[in-house]
Amino acid sequence: MRSPNLNVIGELINNSYARARRAFESRDLEAYQKLARSQTELGAKFLTLNIDGTQRIQVKLQEMLDFLPTLIPAIQQATSTPISFDNPSIEYHKIALKHYDRSKSGQPILNSLAASRDNLDEMIELVKEYDTKVVVMASEKFVYGGGAQCLDPQDSYQAAKRFIEMLAEKADRTTDDIIIDTGLAPVGADTYGLVNIGLDAMQLIHADPNLKGVHMMVGLSNFSFGTPRFMRGKLESAYLSLAMQNGLDYALANPEKAPGPLPSGDPIIADLEAALQQGRAINGETQETAGFRQAEAILALCAKYDDDDDDDWD
Repeated sequence: MRSPNLNVIGELINNSYARARRAFESRDLEAYQKLARSQTELGAKFLTLNIDGTQRIQVKLQEMLDFLPTLIPAIQQATSTPISFDNPSIEYHKIALKHYDRSKSGQPILNSLAASRDNLDEMIELVKEYDTKVVVMASEKFVYGGGAQCLDPQDSYQAAKRFIEMLAEKADRTTDDIIIDTGLAPVGADTYGLVNIGLDAMQLIHADPNLKGVHMMVGLSNFSFGTPRFMRGKLESAYLSLAMQNGLDYALANPEKAPGPLPSGDPIIADLEAALQQGRAINGETQETAGFRQAEAILALCAKYDDDDDDDWD
C-alpha cells in the first residue's frame, strides 16, 4: 500500500535488474527512458542511476564515465524526476553531476558517503559545489584508518551525528538535505541482529531534537532476499510499518511492487515484530544464538502465511 509519507527512490536503473543490464549492454537510451518514465508514473520521487558491475556483468569505471554524459541527458529528457547517483567512485560523481541539468530536474542525490570511503573530504566538497542531497551510511562507524561495521545502535547513531555535523560545517547542508541509511540486512540470514540494530538506530536518531528534519532510508529489497517469493512483498511492507514508526521516510525500492506500509492492525506486522524480538540476545547468550532463533522464527512466519502448495521457496 503506497504511502504519501514514503519517498520512493526507484531502483530499476541498476544492472542488478535484467532490463537495465540489457539496456547497458546495448547502450539503449530508449530502454533507459522507458524505465525512467515507468517508475515516475508509479510514484517514484527520485530515480537511482547505478550502471556499475554486478555478479552478472563486468563494467569498468571508464565505461561508466564514457556513457554518463550521454545517458543522463537522455533520462532527463524523458522525465523531470531527480536522479540519485549511486556509486562509490568520486570520478563517477564528478562526471554525473557535471552533466546533470539542475534546471530540468531539481536537486539530485549523491549516494553515498561512508566512513570507509576513499576521498571522503573530496566527496563532501562535491556535495557543497553541486548543492546536492546526500545519503550517509550510518551502518559504518569511524575508526582509526577508515570505517568498520556498526554492531550497536549507539554506534550507528554516533556515525549519523558525526556526518550531520561534518556536512553542516563543510558543505552547508541542513538536516533536510541529509538522508541517513541505517542499513538493512536480509532478515532470513540476519544472525548478527543487524535488522534490530538499524531499527533501534532509527529510534535514537528520530528522538534526538538536534537532528530534527533529517531523513532516513533503507534499501528495501535487501530485507526479503532469500525468503519465499510469496512472502517478499508482505515482509517488506511489514518492515516499512515498523520502520516508519521510527522515522523512516525514504526507501530505495522497486516502484512496480507498490512499496508501502501495511494497514494498521495487519497481523503480519505483529508477527514480524515478534520474530525480530527473537533476535535479541538474552541471559548472556551470544548474538549468533539469538540470530539463529530469529531465522527460525522468520521461517515459521513464512510457513504460517503459505496458503498454497507451490514450490516457491527459493
